[in-house]
Amino acid sequence: MPQPDVDQTLPTLRDAFDRQRAAFAREMNPSHAVRLDRLNRLLEMTERIAPALIDTVSADFGYRSPHVTRLADILMVVSAIKHARRRLRSWMKTRRVPTALAYQPGRSRVMPQPLGVVGVVAPWNYPYQLAIGPVVAAIAAGNRVMIKPAEDTPRFSALLQHAIAETFSPDEVTVITGDAAVGKSFVSLPFDHLLFTGSTEVGREVALAAAANLTPVTLELGGKSPAILNMDCDLKSAVSSLVVGKMLNAGQTCIAPDYAAVPRAMLNDFVSAMGECATRMYPNLASTSDYTSVVSDRHYARLQGLLEDARAHGGKVVALTSASASCTPRFMPPALVLDVRDEMRIMQQEIFGPLLPVLVYDTLDEIIAYINRRDRPLALYWFGKDAGARERVLRETISGGVTINDCLCHFGQEELPFGGVGASGMGAYHGEAGFRTFSQYKPVFHQSSLSGVPLLYPPYGRIFEVMAKVLKVIG
Repeated sequence: MPQPDVDQTLPTLRDAFDRQRAAFAREMNPSHAVRLDRLNRLLEMTERIAPALIDTVSADFGYRSPHVTRLADILMVVSAIKHARRRLRSWMKTRRVPTALAYQPGRSRVMPQPLGVVGVVAPWNYPYQLAIGPVVAAIAAGNRVMIKPAEDTPRFSALLQHAIAETFSPDEVTVITGDAAVGKSFVSLPFDHLLFTGSTEVGREVALAAAANLTPVTLELGGKSPAILNMDCDLKSAVSSLVVGKMLNAGQTCIAPDYAAVPRAMLNDFVSAMGECATRMYPNLASTSDYTSVVSDRHYARLQGLLEDARAHGGKVVALTSASASCTPRFMPPALVLDVRDEMRIMQQEIFGPLLPVLVYDTLDEIIAYINRRDRPLALYWFGKDAGARERVLRETISGGVTINDCLCHFGQEELPFGGVGASGMGAYHGEAGFRTFSQYKPVFHQSSLSGVPLLYPPYGRIFEVMAKVLKVIG
């Protein structure tokens, strides 16, 4: 397998960009057949490299459950491609829209067009899905695409670069590998749209670099996504969802629940139920093939530091399983953190690991106010039966997306837009929302030979005054 080229410079990047820009100029509005062919090739590539993808991503992580890669990387991409293929013709249609009465019998329509060359900067946690998911939308919309995968998963980057080169010409889709310096040069290119998935801190830098070129950006970031348990929730079901949502990929998921808000009277039952559920789902955690390592020594040390800081501030760490050792590198068993305080780093930073702080509350007003005092989260989870309380949370909090009585599931809905708000991101993709993100919806007005608009032309006089009065009435 080819190794990543970490020595790519800006001129090399610029050459790749110019090649795609020139190709787009030659074919500015690819037909349905061309776009469908690209989607079909992407699907064939996904199925072809799936076995190697599972092994390669696992090697990058130290160990990653093959089931996680199959479910969250491969199947998610396959589903997105098939959804786009079914809907593509409808998405591409020019649509008639109503015309203001004063301009009739003229006609108005909206025509979707590709933007040009799209840049995609992908993270390491779900490396295939978060690199190729945006590509599905971008090529469905008729664009050329350049992908910059994360440097933390170099084996995967090499695999993706090789697979894309075998499947697409460089002026259709290309992969640029390299370190943070290459990434900085990449986001400085004058893309027609740039999608970045990663941390809020780096997202700010990406937005600044893109602003120099007036490049529009979609930022998929993260934050402190709360899971709120109402007193009337089905505790067993809620806990099962939280264990899956927090332990999938060892919590290295941007929409994983970042803290649980639990009624004070429910706390002891919640802690017991979480331990019982984690043990039931992962009975031999240290030796199971279902769990995943922390991706790097740096991230492992960061997570250990969060636990040490929590303890130093009076927090109580409760292990969810009895596992304490493993033959896999950077093995981190799941844990709850109780007695949390705002000054703890674990309550200030996105965790991105299998640690779940538990915040107790007494009233719904209290937890709504707590959420609203902080940056707007990428996701919010609500567990309960009280429709009135549920609707209050939906109306009175702002988040990127919501799943009711489960975790993560809104991400898998291709008919729902996925994106953040405020510090958790801007813009959205998935399904038609992605097609719209990577398209220019051009407004077109067709004037009629019977138009009365010339009656408003100068020189102004009595006819203008009459027409102005008419327009004021029919406005």
